[in-house]
Amino acid sequence: MLRIAGITPFSTVDWPDKIVCVAFLSGCPWACPYCQNPQLRHIESAAQTEEDLLAFVDRRVGLLDGVVFSGGEPLAQAEVVDVIRAVRDKGFLVGLHTCGAYPERLRAVLPYVSWVGLDVKAPWDLYERMTGSATSAERARQNLDVLLESGVAYETRTTWHPDLLGADDMSRIAYDLAKRGVGTWAVQAYRATGTTGELANKTVYPHDVPTDLPPLFDRYEFRRA
Repeated sequence: MLRIAGITPFSTVDWPDKIVCVAFLSGCPWACPYCQNPQLRHIESAAQTEEDLLAFVDRRVGLLDGVVFSGGEPLAQAEVVDVIRAVRDKGFLVGLHTCGAYPERLRAVLPYVSWVGLDVKAPWDLYERMTGSATSAERARQNLDVLLESGVAYETRTTWHPDLLGADDMSRIAYDLAKRGVGTWAVQAYRATGTTGELANKTVYPHDVPTDLPPLFDRYEFRRA
């Protein structure tokens, strides 16, 4: 049984240029301090199942381009593979938001997924500080490799809180991604809305991004708080 915390019936911001619904799945192995859905870390946050989702999308045939699986971390639940396949079989495109914790499960779903939004949280040597997990850097790096090898459309994105990452850290992230052949990167300014409040309510602005970073990518975006 797939455990779903909630379904947003209509969104134009969770997948570029697509009209979608979003299924927020329960469970996440990491505890990032800027998380805007911290209540979804726990599987007990689930209020719905795949039956609710599939019944909902049946009523949206012809009205939506696709379904985005988000969270929490949607790949934390093994059942998501079968549900993604079922949604695809109904004629919907499938998008995925992932933190990068489950590279082998990502490999399993990519044949049914048309777009992935992948978090790149920090330079690899700072990942544990961000996630609370000693294995997170290696898993996230493997996840990125799996995605790039697949040829599936994607974006990478980094949430920037100035107390967690400095401009030099952002440069390290950007240059590493560019070296690996990443073509799309978004910098997301920290927003306190929905978080646990453990971080100071600070943010960053477009001018804080070193000027040499945006030209490294075919597509770069700064997302405001």
